[in-house]
Amino acid sequence: MRILLLGKNGQVGWELQRTLAPLGEVIALDQPEVDFTDLQGLRGIVRDRKPDLIVNAAAYTAVDRAESEPELAMTVNGIAPGVLAEEAKRLKAGLVHYSTDYVFDGTKGEPYTEEDEPNPLNVYGQTKLAGDRAIEAIGCDYLILRTSWVYGVRGENFFLTMLQLAREKEEISVVDDQVGCPTWSRSIAEATYKMLNCVLHSERGNFNRSKEIFAGIYNYSSSGSTNWHGFAQAIIRSDSLRHEHVIQKISPISSEEYSAVAKRPRISILANGKVEAEFGVISEDWRDQLAACSAEYYQANQ
Repeated sequence: MRILLLGKNGQVGWELQRTLAPLGEVIALDQPEVDFTDLQGLRGIVRDRKPDLIVNAAAYTAVDRAESEPELAMTVNGIAPGVLAEEAKRLKAGLVHYSTDYVFDGTKGEPYTEEDEPNPLNVYGQTKLAGDRAIEAIGCDYLILRTSWVYGVRGENFFLTMLQLAREKEEISVVDDQVGCPTWSRSIAEATYKMLNCVLHSERGNFNRSKEIFAGIYNYSSSGSTNWHGFAQAIIRSDSLRHEHVIQKISPISSEEYSAVAKRPRISILANGKVEAEFGVISEDWRDQLAACSAEYYQANQ
């Protein structure tokens, strides 16, 4: 199988390069090889490579900056995925795309299922929802994985930020009234592999003959939940290089005190029952994922 992976340098994309390799030839691209603001160029890349599967791990993820760059965020997150869906349909190829818990407003008070109606609070969530709906409307063979609070040992994320601050500041303040599921980027890549492997080895055969299973939105995140303050505490406790820390105190603050540009959902926990039932993908506890990620970070930095 010929796989076109877009966003190879992102947190999830980096992990996917290795995880998807057993499925076939992986053609991994990122900027400047591919420009998601050049929609015709994006079409050309797909048509030149003629993949059997497109995996789109690229996204505009700067939640606060998106408030001042809505057109750019919409092009990358909302319009480009639709272009990929059109090209996948033309080629009779599959499309895997990643979405977010930020499509929900956080007012439900219990875990969100795939059937819950989205109501994003910020531009980032609105543009990601637009991408989801564009893919659905095109009607190609697709899997959309909605995940949450992604972190890993590469890129810019909360995990790495907390480890850096622990070495630079004696006291930091972290929001304690937003609750979600921190999810390791590697686990997302591994869940993707399990889902694709299930499709490829189903009795329905290849992608365009497996509509029953290869079409839909699925939640995938870690199990359990915490707030950002609790996550920060756990990150710093898990660091095997604690002797380098200068931090003395992690103070909880409210979302109002933090004054972020973009509004975030207060409780955006995802329910993972559908992906477990249909693909056998079991979510690990967020603390176990964090321990594994921290161990990798230690090995890379000792």
